[in-house]
Amino acid sequence: MRHTQLGILLALLLLTAPELSAESAGDRAALSAYLNRALSAQDGFEDRYAAEVWLVDMQQRLARFLADPAERLDLLRRVHQQASELNLPPELVLSVIEVESAFDRYAISRVGAQGLMQVMPFWKDEIGRGDDNLTDTPTNLRYGCHILRFYLDREDQNLNHALAAYNGSSGNLRYPNKVRAAWESHWRTAPLDW
Repeated sequence: MRHTQLGILLALLLLTAPELSAESAGDRAALSAYLNRALSAQDGFEDRYAAEVWLVDMQQRLARFLADPAERLDLLRRVHQQASELNLPPELVLSVIEVESAFDRYAISRVGAQGLMQVMPFWKDEIGRGDDNLTDTPTNLRYGCHILRFYLDREDQNLNHALAAYNGSSGNLRYPNKVRAAWESHWRTAPLDW
């Protein structure tokens, strides 16, 4: 019974999503198959239903930044897995990525920060992994999420202070306010203690 409900829910969400309804039936089928494969991978979800609901919801939100449905789902699965591993809200990580790079994995800032989460290259040398590629999505997410987790722990879970430290602007609320605005506008699913 529950499996049938999941299929119906997924079908309804895929057919009613404006971004997806304009796609061909073949694209929808490919997206559905991709979603099925993504859900079978280790991704930090408690169950398949939660995974389907979150992925379908978030991929619609992400469509404004990434056109390719398979790319969206792959990124979302990776974000969820890495964030969950470190006890970070995946929606917070998505907010940071929006502010840092607007989901451009090849973004490089004027000070040299790289990738989705705009990780500074000095971190590679700091931990003795000079050959790591910060534009590689899994590598960038691993670095960025670990750095964010470190600052959250250091700042006694104070999100504003941790985000300011992540940005290198401790004591200034400009960056945390940008992340919060992105979270409120695009990614919010549950309350965060700001």
